Amino acid sequence: MSLAVLRSRALAGMAAPVVNVEVHLANGLPAFAIVGLPDAEVREAKDRVRAALQNSGFTIPPRRITVNLAPADLPKESGRFDLPIALGILAASQQLPGEQLERYEFAGELSLSGELRPIRGALAMTFAMHRDQGSDLARAFILPLANADEAALVTHAAIYPARTLLEVCAHFAHGAGSARLARHQGQALPATVDYPDLAEVKGQQSAKRALEVAAAGLHSVLLIGPPGAGKSMLAARFPALLPPMSDDEALESAAVQSLTGGFSPQRWRRRPFRSPHHTSSSVALVGGGNPPRPGEVSLAHHGVLFLDELPEFDRRVLEVLREPLESGHITISRAARQADFPARFQLIAAMNPCPCGWLGHPSGKCRCTPEIAQRYQGRISGPLLDRIDIQFTVAAMPAERIGAHADGEASAVVAARVAQAHALQLARQGGPNQRLAPAEIDRYCRPDSAGERLLRAAMQQLHWSARAYHRVLKVARTIADLGGADGVAAPHIAEAIQYRRALHEG
Repeated sequence: MSLAVLRSRALAGMAAPVVNVEVHLANGLPAFAIVGLPDAEVREAKDRVRAALQNSGFTIPPRRITVNLAPADLPKESGRFDLPIALGILAASQQLPGEQLERYEFAGELSLSGELRPIRGALAMTFAMHRDQGSDLARAFILPLANADEAALVTHAAIYPARTLLEVCAHFAHGAGSARLARHQGQALPATVDYPDLAEVKGQQSAKRALEVAAAGLHSVLLIGPPGAGKSMLAARFPALLPPMSDDEALESAAVQSLTGGFSPQRWRRRPFRSPHHTSSSVALVGGGNPPRPGEVSLAHHGVLFLDELPEFDRRVLEVLREPLESGHITISRAARQADFPARFQLIAAMNPCPCGWLGHPSGKCRCTPEIAQRYQGRISGPLLDRIDIQFTVAAMPAERIGAHADGEASAVVAARVAQAHALQLARQGGPNQRLAPAEIDRYCRPDSAGERLLRAAMQQLHWSARAYHRVLKVARTIADLGGADGVAAPHIAEAIQYRRALHEG
């Protein structure tokens, strides 16, 4: 036998297409060639594999070794193909029985001593197989031990972890006493998630109410206020108000984290909270590179993306948020490849009202002219602002409140109301109010006659767009859900209008 075929997987965005690793031994001068559009990391595999085989006690066949990674037009990257290449050489040279190799998929980077090092995207690979729901669900994975916990998060995935190349070879060796790899059973994951408590925030009852509405309907929020008003403190406690993650949401979020190697099983079911600095580039925010990697909007999938000091971001960087805010996904296109990443994040932004930050403060410390303040606020474009559901002013903390004891509700109390409202939305339309389509808005968010008159008057006075009109209705529907009301009434519309204080309106 001079030909062996094993299966592995590449990464292309959130997809993990199957790669057939074909190893052929031919007569001729000894050589080692890897074909099939490999990048530099894959081409260097021949040196790692050669040293790992020799240091593990195997013989490198003195023949012409050709490794083909099929399909040939799919770019291959990273060291995940080291293990299947090494096993393919052993099977093709008959140093390893290859009868059972087709029942497994392999991925792992080899050290020069033959140890298996962790790879990036192990959970994304098993998640892609789970999402396909095909016959491959019965196929088992042999992966490095360090990746076993995250890969086993996919239900019914058969994961066989190994520490070294020798352990993998012993699993397929014939004869009595050969050590077999044990199927990984996973580990006990944390049942509760700890977040900073909302009760630590003194005062700011109106802002807390706005965040409660935002959490119940998964609405985006812009907090406007002077320095020290508590905007960042409120944002850091916002994830504690969100409904618990479902199994599918937790799996999708963890799979995205796995693509960057940043997922830890200890963060299972913990909603991501990403807070990039205002000097971040558009590539860092939405993703990119070659090969394409997820950006902050994708790493915040099913979580919170917090942009502090919003006007300090480059305007071109902020404009890239418009598409994922609407669609919930991002497509990264390059000349040679294209990758799709999910981006169903909840935007929480904070800003000062002017460059010095003290506009409207009772102290009167602001010396910015109206033109300077307007130019500062104008750094946020109207189309982006139009896509933010709740725009709320956070007032400065009165001096007498600073030294007082915190007397607000705990996060758990608010989260219970949010979870109840969220459950109503799932039962009614199968998703949160923020994702209602126009036809669903007409069906579920239609206000009574008094509410309709109030909303039309606000539209005429504030010159709202059709998008703003729909977003106010969705926020009003969430307010009604928090109150347990069947329909949307004028008080719900009135409160929703108060949460629509856009900088460029009114």
